[in-house]
Amino acid sequence: MTYDHVMDTIGEAVDAAGVAVIVVGAVLAAGSAAVRLTRRRTGTYHRFRQQLGRTILLGLELLVAGDIVRTVATQPTLASVAILAVIVVIRTFLSFSLEVELSGRWPWQKTTAQPPPE
Repeated sequence: MTYDHVMDTIGEAVDAAGVAVIVVGAVLAAGSAAVRLTRRRTGTYHRFRQQLGRTILLGLELLVAGDIVRTVATQPTLASVAILAVIVVIRTFLSFSLEVELSGRWPWQKTTAQPPPE
């Protein structure tokens, strides 16, 4: 086994973990929402969005990590680093957008104490 092959395998494993986190998190969020609906609890949609959004954020972080491992740990070329930069910028934008959607504030703003929805 060569170093590049090992790094590719590790990168693919981290990517697979990212996809698994998103899929499992989506299933768990949907299951939780279904239970809340059957019990006629309020705020089900809001809580579902919160759980799903957090799951997607974690999955995106793992996918970025997998891309970094595969690109930087192996023999980086200018083209591969440029492609990685574009991917990271897009995923960072998505992460910021999701954070604003979930919390209603930018990540660097102070948290305001809000009671959780019932």
